[in-house]
Amino acid sequence: MGRPVIEPEMPPVLTGPHAPVNVAEFHALAKAKLTPMVYGYFSSGADDQQTLQDNEEGYRRLRFRPRVLIDVSNADMMTEVLGVKISFPLVVAPTAMQKMAHPEGELATARAVAKADTVMGLSSWSTTALEDVEAEAPGAPKWFQLYVYKDREVTKQLVMRAEAAGYKAIALTVDTPRLGRREADIKNQFNLPPHLTMGNFAMLKQANMENEGGSGLASYVASLIDR
Repeated sequence: MGRPVIEPEMPPVLTGPHAPVNVAEFHALAKAKLTPMVYGYFSSGADDQQTLQDNEEGYRRLRFRPRVLIDVSNADMMTEVLGVKISFPLVVAPTAMQKMAHPEGELATARAVAKADTVMGLSSWSTTALEDVEAEAPGAPKWFQLYVYKDREVTKQLVMRAEAAGYKAIALTVDTPRLGRREADIKNQFNLPPHLTMGNFAMLKQANMENEGGSGLASYVASLIDR
């Protein structure tokens, strides 16, 4: 028997004075709405989280250089990345298991990124199949993030499916011989919620996590991802 299908309720859309307007406010809402396990997964880094802190501090140091007395009536931020024209020089990085945060997960992200006219990166560990993500925003540029599985046939099939679905590039992850020691995941005994699966691995063992204590994701990586 498969896992029971649970249809989660769609969260209300915040409008007016209650609508978040910056990253910090979205972060606070996520902490209030998500379970500790899910929030810990999305918000934390590994060990003492020094790299996470360095990244946040690095962004705080960035400044826009003002340019004055310049005609901005026809300002254009369009650029080209790997042969794909996008409306501004930012792409959306692949983020795993988005349905843990919202019932529409990667589908909602695909629509939003297409509307912004830029590139969406889709995680191998998406909770929506890559073909369904493409169908939600057909023709909008997408890259597929790929891990190298010990089962090379699984890896090969992912590449072939991404190509067939029209993904423009493969973003190969090469720095995960082991998952970082994510303390929040260990303490929360992180596991994929029972109503969700890894959408790209229907009917395969790679679709689910097994947690015998500690982090289910760490066990998943150790058992299935090639070093």
